[in-house]
Amino acid sequence: MSTEPLVVGAVAYTPNVVPIWEGIRGYFQDSESPDTQMDFVLYSNYARLVDSLIAGHIDIAWNTNLAYVRTVLQTGGRCTPLAQRDTDVDYTTVFVAHAGSDLHGAKDIAGKRLALGSADSAHAAILPLYYLRRAGIAESDLQVIRFDTDIGKHGDTGRSELDAVDAVLAGEADVAAIGSSTWAAMGAAELMGESLTEVWRTDGYCHCMFTALDTLPAER
Repeated sequence: MSTEPLVVGAVAYTPNVVPIWEGIRGYFQDSESPDTQMDFVLYSNYARLVDSLIAGHIDIAWNTNLAYVRTVLQTGGRCTPLAQRDTDVDYTTVFVAHAGSDLHGAKDIAGKRLALGSADSAHAAILPLYYLRRAGIAESDLQVIRFDTDIGKHGDTGRSELDAVDAVLAGEADVAAIGSSTWAAMGAAELMGESLTEVWRTDGYCHCMFTALDTLPAER
């Protein structure tokens, strides 16, 4: 059994990430077993994180769903999703519009101005178009407005989603696609109120997860 710390990589998409991982490390340091020790390395973007996992610089990566797909493609499938939080299961994308709009369901989004978040955000850009296409609405049926804020962080900052919502509130877009966690947070902060309403919600999908290469020993 190795006594070397298990090294986990993550993206520092906000300064608040640092104390979170310090707390996780401290939790394992309090354990009496040397086999449960861990450390972490933070990266500026998910491309660097994935490359470092494949290069063996870290043992496990805290990936977005898009970063996991990238890992699968770059390794030919020689990687394993280990675990995820319950909040990352059954994640959805929510399409929101001005309250009082006559938009109800996916079909009503066709022909409208759709505000999307960062191009590399699965929940605010990639999957919204995928689920609309499944509902029979092609991208060519929409006037897409993109807010490519914080590219490289896969939409983790939430900035691009707020930009998309602002476009709806300013009358520059008819609908915005945002993650269900962002929509829930806006509700908790009483920001929805009389301003916004949910038009449509996608099926559930998985969001973030811990990923390792298949070369990581099972006992680790």
